[in-house]
Amino acid sequence: QVQLVEAGGGLVQAGGSLRLSCAASGSIRSIVYIGWHRQAPGKQRELVATITSQGMTTYADSVKGRFTISRDSAKNTVYLQMNSLKPEDTAVYSCNARTYGSTYWGQGTQVTVSS
Repeated sequence: QVQLVEAGGGLVQAGGSLRLSCAASGSIRSIVYIGWHRQAPGKQRELVATITSQGMTTYADSVKGRFTISRDSAKNTVYLQMNSLKPEDTAVYSCNARTYGSTYWGQGTQVTVSS
């Protein structure tokens, strides 16, 4: 089992920055990758960024150059640094941990970007 606790959501102005965190516990060694997804009302869920257990990262085209995913292995935590935020970034952001056998989700955190 893997447990995920997310934090860092909130209300920010367009052009501002926000950092989300995803703290993992449980069977940490079983995690293959951790990803951040987001879903806004009326839109499909979107994969925003991923980071593997080896530290390799991927990004959606919509956030490249603005968002950075990183990890602190000592704290078992993955971060999503979001810069130059736009109103279209408004969504519920969820942390996802993938193992060879299962997928786990955090509770989600609301990010609202005002114009």
